[in-house]
Amino acid sequence: MEIHFDTNSLEQLALNLEGELFLDDTMRTLYATDASVYKEYPTAVCCPKNKKDIQTLIRFATQHKTSLIPRTAGTSLGGQVVGSGIVVDVSKYFDKIIEINKEGNYCIVQPGVVRDELNRQLKSVGLFFAPETSTANRAMIGGMVGNNSCGTNSIVYGTTRDHVLKLTGFLSDGSEVIFENISNEDFYTKSNDAFHSSTLESKIYNFLQEELSNKETQLEILVQFPNQKIHRRNTGYAIDELIKQQPFSESGKPFNLSELICGSEGTLAFITEIKLNLVPLPPKEKIIVAAHFESLEESLRATVIAMKHQPSACELMDKIILDCTKQNIEQSKNRFFVKGDPAAILCVEFHAETNEEIEAKAKALQVDFEKEGIGYHFPFLFGNDINKLWTLRKAGLGLLANIPGDKKAVAVIEDTAVTVEDLPAYIGEFTDMMNKHKQQSVYYAHAGAGELHLRPILDLKKKDDRVLFRTIATETAHLVKKYNGSLSGEHGDGRVRGEFISLMVGEKNYELLRKLKYTFDPNNIFNPGKIVDTPPMDTSLRYEENQTTEQFETVFSFDKDEGILRAAEKCNGSGDCRKLTGSGGTMCPSYMATRNEKDTTRARANILRDFLSNSSEQNKFNHKEIYEVMDLCLSCKGCTSECPSNVDITTLKAEFLHQYYKDNGVPLRTKAIANIGQLSKLAMLFPKFSNFGLTNKYTSKLLKRILKIAPNRSMPLYYKETLLTWYKKNSKELELKIPQKGKVYFFFDEFTNFNDVEIGIKALKLLTKLGYDIAYIEHVDSGRAHLSKGLMMEAQKLAKQNVAIFKSWINNDVALIGIEPSAILSFRDEYPRLVDESEVNSAKKLAQNCFIIDEFIAQEIQKGNITSKQFTTATKQIKLHGHCHQKALSSVDSSIQLMSLPENYHVENIPSGCCGMAGSFGYEKEHFEVSMQIGELVLFPSVRNASSDTIIAAPGTSCRHQIKDGTQKLALHPVEILFDALL
Repeated sequence: MEIHFDTNSLEQLALNLEGELFLDDTMRTLYATDASVYKEYPTAVCCPKNKKDIQTLIRFATQHKTSLIPRTAGTSLGGQVVGSGIVVDVSKYFDKIIEINKEGNYCIVQPGVVRDELNRQLKSVGLFFAPETSTANRAMIGGMVGNNSCGTNSIVYGTTRDHVLKLTGFLSDGSEVIFENISNEDFYTKSNDAFHSSTLESKIYNFLQEELSNKETQLEILVQFPNQKIHRRNTGYAIDELIKQQPFSESGKPFNLSELICGSEGTLAFITEIKLNLVPLPPKEKIIVAAHFESLEESLRATVIAMKHQPSACELMDKIILDCTKQNIEQSKNRFFVKGDPAAILCVEFHAETNEEIEAKAKALQVDFEKEGIGYHFPFLFGNDINKLWTLRKAGLGLLANIPGDKKAVAVIEDTAVTVEDLPAYIGEFTDMMNKHKQQSVYYAHAGAGELHLRPILDLKKKDDRVLFRTIATETAHLVKKYNGSLSGEHGDGRVRGEFISLMVGEKNYELLRKLKYTFDPNNIFNPGKIVDTPPMDTSLRYEENQTTEQFETVFSFDKDEGILRAAEKCNGSGDCRKLTGSGGTMCPSYMATRNEKDTTRARANILRDFLSNSSEQNKFNHKEIYEVMDLCLSCKGCTSECPSNVDITTLKAEFLHQYYKDNGVPLRTKAIANIGQLSKLAMLFPKFSNFGLTNKYTSKLLKRILKIAPNRSMPLYYKETLLTWYKKNSKELELKIPQKGKVYFFFDEFTNFNDVEIGIKALKLLTKLGYDIAYIEHVDSGRAHLSKGLMMEAQKLAKQNVAIFKSWINNDVALIGIEPSAILSFRDEYPRLVDESEVNSAKKLAQNCFIIDEFIAQEIQKGNITSKQFTTATKQIKLHGHCHQKALSSVDSSIQLMSLPENYHVENIPSGCCGMAGSFGYEKEHFEVSMQIGELVLFPSVRNASSDTIIAAPGTSCRHQIKDGTQKLALHPVEILFDALL
């Protein structure tokens, strides 16, 4: 990873910037990839703070003959933001909404504004920015302009280009420019200025006037460029749009260079402000017909029929995508509408003002399908079910990374677009071509727009598949040209399609595109190697030719992923972990707080993949760079379910720490926290003395200093006796005097047993009063603390012991239940991957019958074994913050159902992610600030804004402690609330 010129120049550049410039290998590794198959280490990474910084960067790039690569969320599929220059990440500081003008139906934003975040703010004025990518919860407006993005609703709202009114930015000479509608007079004035002022802007207008006024040139463009009926056309620079404007077309729109900049992938100008056209919110009522088909060909014929009904969206999911959703924790919940085993599902959406109108439209479509004898199931979806379906569809890209092994669905020709009428024939020929190569492609996405995401399954580590990678790309390009289609419909040309642009638009037009690029950018400093003069599409790939995938000896079993390295390689860079709090969910709390790429799930997977693949160390885990990137992972498990690729960083971090400690030793604090169960046993010998030591300002300060605990953090205290001691003393009182409803074993976890004893007592009493016989068997700690700190051998030992202890007692009729979610859910999540192979089935069987107490009670409520008659009729308002592990591995619905059992108890789920405490994370001195930042995102404000008589509920011990420290309010466990409601 050598830098192209002396570091002194870069260090001087850093001094001249108000933003950050990173030269370290860690950041260069993290920015070496995007969501494509490409990898190239940049010279440096910069997060500019203002326009002055960008001008400074432009001057530096020109002087030192390097390049600038504009980047926002880094979700490009064509390698648009991969390069050897300076990556300029505007996502952190250029994130302001400058103006919202309701009367003028426009807004002005900086390029780092997230599309969905913008629309959340626009909703109050009844407007929205219409183009919607599948990455809309993290895609930024600057990236959407660069790629001319669109999405599911493009058949109604078009592309980003159709909504950009004005762009402000810098040309390659550092001069600031504004591109907006101008009159013919202004156009000619700017063009003629080239003979006087010789500014770069005037040279650009002069070039366009001379080249595009030529009628032969115009004809060549019209003949060679993609069919104008295809609204998704991103092949090359949009000169086919410019010639439709005045002065080149008398009846055309006013000239606006913004239309050219859209889709130019940051190669022509560096954009700093964007003025967007806004449209009224769509009609409030909508419906989806999720039509099921027994063949792909049938679904494509159905698409032509569906488009005659003028839907607002028409999207396809094929069998491969649908099968991937079965294995994803989160997406499997969204398959509720799927019947049988369809080869494809066509999702056709209609909007209208009334339910009667949308149902009439849906029924008319179904009638037409049935007349043609196509389709076998036509469920109608409404309300939140529609959101679930679109979530399922949007997850397609990430889900494809779940295919085990080195073969993956590769983004190479997934962006082709033809007319809808040509789609069946085009796909027919494409399928024949794939069959010739013994390939089975994935087919999904924008059928109604004539664009399907087509992905061959290839192993780019193998020479033969790399050859096939190029062959399929080349043959597809020729096929698209045959149908006068666009090789890129929405994802741009980048590195993967740039090589074929001359074929797609003709040599004359391609030379015109090259002249255009070098007129705008004579020194080629803006994102070189994209669109024109692109390197061969099979170079600079993420994996080397004949690269072997090394296997490592690990404590966790990674057999499902075929090794820990492949588990990290499942991350394809789609960036779902960059979503913000407004999008809901937990992943990724540290990124939500810091907005640093280094703190994303993607970064952690990338750094681990890179070093495990390329390190020359004997212990390839022994790299401080990996440690630094993993540091702010809270082990919340949000990625376990929310990442479409199920990249489980919590597990990867635990294994990494174990391997890292082999060479670096285990820190004192880590040992203390991991062994909290054993330390608590010692503390409970003299609980009053222990509590005094934890609260006395002198001893507490000394202890915190020794263990590097945050000075402002309060410490959890001990009860006068352990829960187990109390249970043994009161076991006779807990004996049932009413008919028995069932027997349960109670898990005395190391947090409830020592610190949350009062909650445990109420839980035991509640279960008894509800008619359940409580049993206990001697057991060891859950190992949760060991897992979180990477002491894997100790965690494995505890897991094996607990499986051996409980496997004979726990079955479908007798459950094991626990209070602390992270502890009891270890049985479900980690234990089957920690025990010996001979015990895996026993561990899995045990896991099926281990429940959080909330889950168990909710199940009993559903069975009718527990009813509201046993509880108060008083009215209470409750706000719930769910535990991260519960959200990822179970559901907060059980907690809501439990607390809603008293008939006048009303529960509101706080839309928070992680609380920020995450076990020991929030206690640690260096993490305290981030911990509190995470709490302030959603949780703390929600708790503070609650009325004084609202009960705050939180199942997690860490969550309750965080709420107390952050808001000075007491949160209760749901079982406490239910116990207090007993009659």
